[in-house]
Amino acid sequence: MSNKAGSRNQHPGRSAVDESDLSPKPLSATLLQEFQNLKDKFKNEDGEEIKESPYQHLEKATVLQECRIFHDAQVVTQNPRRCCQMITKLLFLLVKGESFSSAEVTEVFFGVTKLFQSKDVNLRRMMYLFIKEVAETCNPDDVIIVTSSLTKDMNTGEDLYRANAMRVLAKIIDATMLGAIERYLKQAIVDRNAFVASSALMAGLRLFQTCPEVVRRWINEVQEAVNSSSDMVQYHALSLLYKIKQHDRLAVSKIVQQLSKGALRSPLAACLLIRYTSQLLHEDMTSTNAKASYQFLENCLRHKSEMVIYEAAKAMCHLPGVERNDLNPAITVLQLFLSSPKPALRFASMRTLSEVAVLHPLSAAKCNDDMELLVSDSNRSIATLAITTLLKTGTENSVDRLMKQISTFMNEIGDEFKIVVVKAIRELCLKYPKKHRVMVGFMSTFLREEGGYEFKKAIVDSIVDLMGAIPETKETSLLHLCEFIEDCEFSELIIQTLYILGSVGPHTQSPSRYIRYVFNRVILENASVRAAAVSTLGTFATRVPELRPSIIALLKRSLADEDDEVRDRAAILQQTFSAFMDDAELKFVIDEPMPFTFAGLERSVRAYVSHPTYNSRTAAPLSFASLPIVEEAYVPVAAANVRAGTKKKTGAAANSATTEAGDENQVQAADPAAAVYALPQFAKLGRAFRSTAETSLTETEMEYVVSCVKHIFTDHVVLQFNVLNTIDDQQLRDVKVNVEVGDPDAYTVETVVPAAVARYGEPAACFVSLKRGAEGDYSSVTLSCELSFKMLQVDSVTGEVDGSARGFDEDFPLEDLELATNDFMAKVSLGDFRRNWDSVGTDGEVLEKFALQFKKKEEAVAAIIDFLGMQAVDGTQTVAPDDAGPKKPHTLHLAGVFVGNVPVLVRAQIQMDDANTGVVLKMAVRSQSKEVSQIVAECIR
Repeated sequence: MSNKAGSRNQHPGRSAVDESDLSPKPLSATLLQEFQNLKDKFKNEDGEEIKESPYQHLEKATVLQECRIFHDAQVVTQNPRRCCQMITKLLFLLVKGESFSSAEVTEVFFGVTKLFQSKDVNLRRMMYLFIKEVAETCNPDDVIIVTSSLTKDMNTGEDLYRANAMRVLAKIIDATMLGAIERYLKQAIVDRNAFVASSALMAGLRLFQTCPEVVRRWINEVQEAVNSSSDMVQYHALSLLYKIKQHDRLAVSKIVQQLSKGALRSPLAACLLIRYTSQLLHEDMTSTNAKASYQFLENCLRHKSEMVIYEAAKAMCHLPGVERNDLNPAITVLQLFLSSPKPALRFASMRTLSEVAVLHPLSAAKCNDDMELLVSDSNRSIATLAITTLLKTGTENSVDRLMKQISTFMNEIGDEFKIVVVKAIRELCLKYPKKHRVMVGFMSTFLREEGGYEFKKAIVDSIVDLMGAIPETKETSLLHLCEFIEDCEFSELIIQTLYILGSVGPHTQSPSRYIRYVFNRVILENASVRAAAVSTLGTFATRVPELRPSIIALLKRSLADEDDEVRDRAAILQQTFSAFMDDAELKFVIDEPMPFTFAGLERSVRAYVSHPTYNSRTAAPLSFASLPIVEEAYVPVAAANVRAGTKKKTGAAANSATTEAGDENQVQAADPAAAVYALPQFAKLGRAFRSTAETSLTETEMEYVVSCVKHIFTDHVVLQFNVLNTIDDQQLRDVKVNVEVGDPDAYTVETVVPAAVARYGEPAACFVSLKRGAEGDYSSVTLSCELSFKMLQVDSVTGEVDGSARGFDEDFPLEDLELATNDFMAKVSLGDFRRNWDSVGTDGEVLEKFALQFKKKEEAVAAIIDFLGMQAVDGTQTVAPDDAGPKKPHTLHLAGVFVGNVPVLVRAQIQMDDANTGVVLKMAVRSQSKEVSQIVAECIR
């Protein structure tokens, strides 16, 4: 052993020499011995093989030093394998993220160019790969040097050189040099060698990103390549052909129509054609070629390639508004693939069926028997998809059996798959509420099992959702959550659960049973959880007077807590309970939320004190009712930009203008009606209720760019017209807008305040005040507008008047302006929507039902928000993927304040109609005034 060890010390990697080594051995035995010795080098002390790259410990300086062999012509020509190993090391360092200086890159790049003198095929391929990798980081002047060598390779008789040289040139060449090789690339596209033709097409795809006009000239060669006998050439040719014509829908339609008749032999090209066909059908299902396109997809289901069959089935399943009968051929094919021996094919078909089950559960239910067999599949991804799809398509009688099947493999899958299963169980429970005990009990079991934060949060969120949708689950679900926080390691989930306990617990039959779980958190948890528990105890004491004395005694313990937040909350609650004995007062102080967020409160106070009439000495006591409404969604719109071609200001004038514009935007952001307050003509109007977003009345390319902001007051509307003169040799004076009201009984023009002058490039503002007529009439009115001014000719350089100082009267027509009902609605979220909804009551409620002509729920939601002019709350403005099905309704919550400080809440339900051609809207509007609710409901048009 000592001799052997010593020998190893002298010759690392070799075994000790003994007499047996001197005898001749067969070549195979010698090779096996060498391989065994090499393998022993990569073993650790326990004899286990070390799985690490032989290049793992490379040093950049050493590799750069070794790369000097590239300059040795003898090594390059006689030992190309060594050069290949050096390029491999360089590529490894690049991929690993090693940074090279420009000098180092240039030196190595020049060394690699010396390798062109070698005729070794493998070395040449490594050179091509290296040049492509460093081309983007290398100096462009250095890259040009290698272009001539690559061009020479492209014109040789060696197909391998030609193909790879074209790929490299396409990456490193610029538009100015492309003309020199364009002829060669066009010829290569129709080359008889498939590798060369495919490489030329790939070069075209890359060059299309930088030189699209040049590549478009290759259209004839590309169309010829589509008919190639090579599968790969067909695929790349079709890709490039579509890239060239992608913006011409008619041309793409012709390509699809021609090639769908059976001209493609390549399975990859057929898959591409299926995707292009599907895209056309998505854009317009009623086109003249829609029937032929669908027939092509159905014919592809009988293709000999499984890849093409699956692609066609997937495309058919994702067609918009597809009927169940049209899905049957695709479902049949996917069902056959479920029993395929190939895991990839089983997974793909299972995933597509899972997507189909969301929109067409009855169609996917035909495959339930096959999917149940996949629950025990060795691939856990397939098994998870199978069980979640069964949950979507299962019946009420199969719930118990499905729960048993899920429990057998839940511990064998990762958290990301468990989350998918939990969400599917939640949907099934909403579908069959009578089975809530089984499914909620199942989820609560896994709350006590091992799992990460996201998995546990998914379960808690699902249980909370079910509590809101199925009232019968509240009691049992709260107990499950209480048991969960007794042994929970995630503070965020404990705090969330405590909030839920405070919201729901006091309204249960026996609120006292939850106090123990809450108080345990005060004793056992960290500071943030203790603070949340104290607040929850205060909520119980406020809402359940019978428990108040006991809870007050428990809160005394927290007065000596080591954390400031916990002590402060406990002290505030103790003081509040001793100061207010009336339950109504207690609920107002502790339980009722503020009507503003803190950010909204700050904006309102700033707007209140910035009004010109505010005086801190004479101002009335500040209250929520006296604060102005400041919209959360308000974004000030900058003045229209000067159209292209106008001259820019320079020097100090430009800096001064920039500063003034910045200050003006800040004032506008603080209060958009500040310009109105500055005019004494409107001082009697008081404070503006809200200001709308800017509405353009002209195109931005016009000589005079005009936009309007509507400032809403109690009985008046002030129109602020922002005018921008974009003609450098004209100056406008006495600028005003003549407004004609479509309905004189609704509004009358009261005051017109013109702008004195509108110089080139400087925005000016004129104002028109409208007095509202009949009280309570907020119907939409169309206003005809015309810009009127005196036009003076001025010197375009100095701005001085050139000619008559009187000017000429001019009129400039503007687009009509609509004063809509939603202009009188401020977009403000009013806090907890559910609590506010219940507190408003049904006295001022208005129920309406509408049929809207929208093809998608997303479009309908956006239009409803726009029609009503209200703020979407609780994230309901986004249609979740789970609600995307045509038969599943989406609920939209809206909040706002109508003029006169009347809070308004809207709960809308949007669902596709039976024919999937439109949307059915069911809407409930609540406010303190039934008249206001009716006005808001009539905004839908």
